Amino acid sequence: MSNSRRGLRFWIGAWWPVAAGIAVIALESTKYLGADRTSHPLRVLFEALFGPVGDPRWATIHHYIRKSGHFLGYGGLGLAWLRALWMSLPRHRFLFEAELALAGTALVASWDEWHQTFLPNRTGSPWDVLLDCCGALSMLLATFIYLRLRRPRLLHDRD
Repeated sequence: MSNSRRGLRFWIGAWWPVAAGIAVIALESTKYLGADRTSHPLRVLFEALFGPVGDPRWATIHHYIRKSGHFLGYGGLGLAWLRALWMSLPRHRFLFEAELALAGTALVASWDEWHQTFLPNRTGSPWDVLLDCCGALSMLLATFIYLRLRRPRLLHDRD
């Protein structure tokens, strides 16, 4: 189906996961979900599952929980970008669309970190942008490997 024959419903269907992912990131990128506000509820949940931990150990665990959220959240956003581009650009190769998906993810991650520099209890970090992009790249690479092994024809030009 050519792009000119696709209606609004198609475009919404293709791109809503990207919009939803960006909305979730925007929601999480507020002063209300900074590390100073997430520590207590996450600690309660963690200790309910795994038992009590001391303060120094909790600080490390909390750090890794938050950084894992970056990695996995932006990995999911990278896949949402890939899906939208895959649906929207049917005549391109997978790797081209994966590059665009990574670029879209990097743009959102950069915006998120820049935005956080204006919040009193948040900081923007280029290291978080790198971590976010690594999450997206990992998910895109896993998708490439899966397609390479299971559906190699999908990696080439499509009509």
